[in-house]
Amino acid sequence: MTAADAPPIVFVHGTRFSAGQWSKQLASLQGEFRVAAVDLPGHGARAAEPWSLDAATETIATAVESLDRGPALVVGHSLGGYASLEFARRSPELLRGLVLAGASASTCGPWATPYRWVARLVPHLPADRLSRWNDRLLRRLYAPEVVDATIRSGYAFHTLPDAWDEILGRFDADAMRHVAAPVLILNGEKDSLFRSGEQDFARAHPQARVELIPRARHLANFDDPDAFTDAVRRFARQLPLRS
Repeated sequence: MTAADAPPIVFVHGTRFSAGQWSKQLASLQGEFRVAAVDLPGHGARAAEPWSLDAATETIATAVESLDRGPALVVGHSLGGYASLEFARRSPELLRGLVLAGASASTCGPWATPYRWVARLVPHLPADRLSRWNDRLLRRLYAPEVVDATIRSGYAFHTLPDAWDEILGRFDADAMRHVAAPVLILNGEKDSLFRSGEQDFARAHPQARVELIPRARHLANFDDPDAFTDAVRRFARQLPLRS
């Protein structure tokens, strides 16, 4: 694959995080690909903007177009993975490939019940206390170079109820049938909850495959940044050339 053939890559963060989630991936891939990471509405630099799935998909589309290299590989984690699935349905002409990371569980049915409970609880907890708890957790689990950008960008707890309200009850394996590009389902081996539907998601798409990051959990790109990045790089290199 020549530089001209390399797909641009857009990274879409998970719940409460921001573009800073992808600092290690951006640093590793920017010499080989045109790369960008978005702040979804209500997150990071766009914290003051209201969340909506419509606005989230428009944000991804704008990022793809800003790279000015045609259709992109979109890498979405958790909330960002489900938003990327919706983007794939709405803007197939802008998608060259899709990586779903920690986003291959159905958000429908009984699975969603505890998440609805959490979404109702979060607004009643002080945001500064939640932020301190998140800071301590990330610093205890991960090296500074992995999480410093995320910590500096802060957390979007205020957006969580609206974001989850739109995601919960909306996505299952059938959403894969609307993706007109190859798909890599990339999960942490130990992320038992969010990889619970990975085989159903893979079976629903003729060009989908599953890859696991050994010993990694839901935040697989934090648990093993190099393995996560390598998986994205290999998938990007294997995507069909633009016609």
